[in-house]
Amino acid sequence: MPKSLRVLITPRIALLCFLLILIVMGAVPSYWRGNWSLSQLPPVINLKQIRAIRNTGLELTEWKTIQQETVELGGNKWSFQAIKGDYSKPILLLLRPQDSSKSQPQVDWADINSSRRWNTDSDKMIKFTVESSQLSQSVGASKLEKTVTVEARLFRAWTNRQTFAVLQWYAWPEGGHPAPVRWFWAEQLAQLHRRRVPWVAVCIQIPIRPLGKLEEFQPLATSLAKIVQNALMRGPLSRVEMGESKLGTYTG
Repeated sequence: MPKSLRVLITPRIALLCFLLILIVMGAVPSYWRGNWSLSQLPPVINLKQIRAIRNTGLELTEWKTIQQETVELGGNKWSFQAIKGDYSKPILLLLRPQDSSKSQPQVDWADINSSRRWNTDSDKMIKFTVESSQLSQSVGASKLEKTVTVEARLFRAWTNRQTFAVLQWYAWPEGGHPAPVRWFWAEQLAQLHRRRVPWVAVCIQIPIRPLGKLEEFQPLATSLAKIVQNALMRGPLSRVEMGESKLGTYTG
């Protein structure tokens, strides 16, 4: 590369890096303190339906709910749901929905770890894609098929009594990730277009034999994760405002 071109590019790169640092230093601390300004932002679509998950759980047509209750972990209310389907034992589904326009993902996984008091290993990240129909905002409200990519944390957890394959992520309309900061950046980008990114914390706990190999249960965990993400996208996380009767229904 010519020396003159290097001289021209380097200051620009340095300036961009400097601006990025300023954004991070200004925005991220406010995020963690929970006091970043939301007064001029639009409301979260379907917040009432999202919040209702705490009391109703999530309806999955391929799985039957055999128990659902609201529990408190780390000062936050979760839906604790036991579901039965194509597996020998009930699977536990924990959901913490966004409960206000200002609530943010933060230490949910630490709250679960603290309450369960389990040991963990075999930690890995997995990716899966979900297709969902959304209504367009054009005249006629035609349906648009969209595919989103979700990343989730898969690990093995055990206590003296039980071993689980655990899958965790934050679900939002255009994807999902277990790291709160990934939602934060998605929210910041959405705010540029006067939009919001609603979210739900998801934790799937699959009982497995003592210290069973995690790889054997990854297909089941991934399959169930797709169903949960799809149900959320079609239901409470839909970009289209919903009626009460459509809460959390998966029809795929």
